[in-house]
Amino acid sequence: MEDSRFPRIVSLACHDLRTPLATIYGFARTLTRMEEHDERTSRYLGMIEEASQQMTELLDELGAAVRIEAGRWEPALREVDTAELARGDDERVAVTGEGETIETDADAVRSALRSLAVAALTHGPVEQVQWSVAGRELSLAPVTASAAPIVTGEEVRDLGALVAGSVVTALGGSLELDGDTLRVRL
Repeated sequence: MEDSRFPRIVSLACHDLRTPLATIYGFARTLTRMEEHDERTSRYLGMIEEASQQMTELLDELGAAVRIEAGRWEPALREVDTAELARGDDERVAVTGEGETIETDADAVRSALRSLAVAALTHGPVEQVQWSVAGRELSLAPVTASAAPIVTGEEVRDLGALVAGSVVTALGGSLELDGDTLRVRL
């Protein structure tokens, strides 16, 4: 098989998997809203719904990685503040400092920054990490010695971190480990 076909095959697989996944998610949501379930069944349906959402995110990440690798990624550029990109709903990730307005693919960068923070938390393991924002430079700490090769993509163990690196560099940015701090330049 030609190397140029492989990214197209993976991209097509990501696309095709979304339809049955949407069906699973839709039925889980419908069943969750019905009130005639016992607590155990409701919990299981919630787990199916959550797993479906996670699978959707993984397919999105894989699809983005393939498009970047194949040179077919078309980022949706718009103006956004860098501090806003680092903020999310994960209470384990703190954000300090002041951002700067840049033009970038806000959704892709927000997802990349979230993935880098989650990789640092998961593979650290640490209970909390912090993004320190100074204009276009965002610093994530602590990135422990055990998490560093995974967060930087040297070790292929975390899809989110790998895709994050690809997204940041595809948008002209950079990632660099400095001690226990990951510096991301947007």
